Amino acid sequence: MAAKAGATYVSPFIGRIDDTNWDGMLLIKEMAEIYAIQGYETEILAASIRSSRHIVEAAKNGADVCTCPLSAILGMLKHPLTDIGLEQFLADYRKGNG
Repeated sequence: MAAKAGATYVSPFIGRIDDTNWDGMLLIKEMAEIYAIQGYETEILAASIRSSRHIVEAAKNGADVCTCPLSAILGMLKHPLTDIGLEQFLADYRKGNG
């Protein structure tokens, strides 16, 4: 109804929805599909993001924007394989450049 009324943003609180045993990401996906079908310009702002995975899933499901804690953003910069690869690269560099 907010989109039909011309709202600029609609902000489902994903973490809180998940807390009630509903699927917050499914809600994002369904909203994005409905907005596309109906031609609404309202953007989906995924709120109550709790993890890096939430950010990725929200984007994959059609969220335009999200609000999230810094820890979730910084978590996107860390991955065990990236850390291992970076350490190996630095070790190789040190070997080659003394």
